[in-house]
Amino acid sequence: MNANALLAACLLAALVPAAAQADEMAFFMKNGASRAVVVELHSRERDHVWPGDGQVYLLEKGESKSVPIACEAGENICYGAWLNGDDRTVWGVGPDNDHPCDDCCYICAPKTTAEIDIGP
Repeated sequence: MNANALLAACLLAALVPAAAQADEMAFFMKNGASRAVVVELHSRERDHVWPGDGQVYLLEKGESKSVPIACEAGENICYGAWLNGDDRTVWGVGPDNDHPCDDCCYICAPKTTAEIDIGP
């Protein structure tokens, strides 16, 4: 590569903005329901679901787990939970992200943990 081409490549690289970097936060989920539950996390700002790809987080009766996710700072993330095998008993936004909720959304903030209590 000649000097002019190298200089042009460096200038172009300096002008192209860097891709938005994802922040990481954790969701600590506790299942207080009488049976196993499944959980998904839904972004309100973009078409994104965690864990995604048709997967869900499974919590057995009485189980707790912490799940780290990569999100964008300031992004609203809402949880949807339902009894495993019974999507009529729901918490948060439910399995289709369409139930209204007052306290099921959290703001993505780097290195923070949101606590989700699922149950009666």
